[in-house]
Amino acid sequence: MATQIFVNLPVKDLDKSMSFFEALGYHFNPQFTNDQAACMVISDTIYAMLVTHPFFATFTDKAIADATQTTEVLVCLSAESKDAVNSMVEKAVNAGGKTTRQPTDYGWMYGWGFNDLDGHIWEVAWMDIANMPKP
Repeated sequence: MATQIFVNLPVKDLDKSMSFFEALGYHFNPQFTNDQAACMVISDTIYAMLVTHPFFATFTDKAIADATQTTEVLVCLSAESKDAVNSMVEKAVNAGGKTTRQPTDYGWMYGWGFNDLDGHIWEVAWMDIANMPKP
């Protein structure tokens, strides 16, 4: 069995966060979704658990970071093309997110990112490994 990853992200408003990511084309696994958390399916092996602050706090003794003020992690997802990168970021902005910076184009690699409603940073990247510069 392939290793799966479940990225747990604290969210202030679960319903709004779910609507935001549904606007980006993602869906949620109802088996692992309730009023405290939602399991967003990114791929067959990658999931993001959107967890309300009170429930998230039961998993850690540390303070929950305010992602609009500080960054603990950047989540990066691959895309099929430069156009797919742009499309995802544009969907995020149209759903209420914000771009993190200008797109970066290295020729063989292209990336752009957005902040979700809670300020978590999502990078989207396309790579052409065959044309990657040799070290």
